Amino acid sequence: MHGAYDKEKEMAIDQEAIKEHIKGILTALGDDPEREGLKETPERVARMYAEVFEGMNYTNHQIAEMFNKTFEENVTGAGSSDMVVVKDIEVFSYCEHHMALMYNMKVTVAYLPVGKVIGLSKIARIADMAAKRLQLQERIGQDIAQIMSEVTGSKDIAVLIEANHSCMTARGIKKGSAKTYTSTLLGRFETEPMLLARIR
Repeated sequence: MHGAYDKEKEMAIDQEAIKEHIKGILTALGDDPEREGLKETPERVARMYAEVFEGMNYTNHQIAEMFNKTFEENVTGAGSSDMVVVKDIEVFSYCEHHMALMYNMKVTVAYLPVGKVIGLSKIARIADMAAKRLQLQERIGQDIAQIMSEVTGSKDIAVLIEANHSCMTARGIKKGSAKTYTSTLLGRFETEPMLLARIR
């Protein structure tokens, strides 16, 4: 499984460039970036982007290395149906097509351990970091699954995501109640429907 954030890269968010571009956007909108209410807007937006797009600084492999503390456990191993599930992890992201907010986003991550487990808070941190990019909802699930597989050594991973997309709710078709559901299923979660039924 390969995504947009697989390849090693040297990248840091350029806040100075963002400030200049935001000034240009304000001008293009017909406003004056030097007026009182907008003077500090480019700087505020640059700081916000550095925070909400933090995950763009890292590849999936680098995120896996960040959160790779695992614990050896006496779990049955391959073929077992022992399962770890963390439900309703709240994250947000921005659609790469319109840079529009994906909100009310809840992520469920499940995996079948093979000799080691990851701290539960690390699962939430992985989901959060994978979402903090210009993304597609489908790719967020793929990225989380890839990172989880690398950290835990498990090939049996499920990532379920539900979210509202402001590119559908606030513009275009304007269907405020529309939710998008995606699932990324690896290994036994793809081939054994009963496992998936246990986390839904």
